[in-house]
Amino acid sequence: MSLDVPALQIVRYPDPALRRKSAVIDPSDPVVRQVALRMIELMHDADGVGLAAPQVGLAWRLFVTNARDADPTDRVFINPTLTLARGAAEADEEGCLSVPDIRVQVRRAPAARIEAIDIDGRPVVMEAEGFLARVWQHESDHLDGVLIIDRMSPLDRLTLRSTIRALEQAAPVAPMAGARRRTGA
Repeated sequence: MSLDVPALQIVRYPDPALRRKSAVIDPSDPVVRQVALRMIELMHDADGVGLAAPQVGLAWRLFVTNARDADPTDRVFINPTLTLARGAAEADEEGCLSVPDIRVQVRRAPAARIEAIDIDGRPVVMEAEGFLARVWQHESDHLDGVLIIDRMSPLDRLTLRSTIRALEQAAPVAPMAGARRRTGA
């Protein structure tokens, strides 16, 4: 697999990479380790608590976390499977490195269990409540092409519509495939 890992950067909404469903990856591929380490670096540089592969333009089932006080360890989750706790979902404010300037209330399960492969190829099984469970759910959403703007309330959507529109308008426009530039009259 050929990939310029040092060139990876966090992509922003409405980049199409954020909407793709991610595919299972081979945890033994050495590029996966390099990408995970680059993602940890980008997460810290952006002062985030998690970062999913789609946020760097890769449709891979991979995310990294460092949930600070809730779990201050840099963790890599390859091909994660999340099981949510039953019971009443709880609302709390969330932001996203790929959707800057937007913070909204998102309802999530209060606890979760995650099964994945770590950066060293070992199986990992963890359970968490509260903030850490929320981080896992947020990052897992990215693996399925779901963003916080998809989970916000109708009132938040109405309140933030100009901010969302500004993000959409600020996105670089890619030329249409096969389009020719017209010159002259």
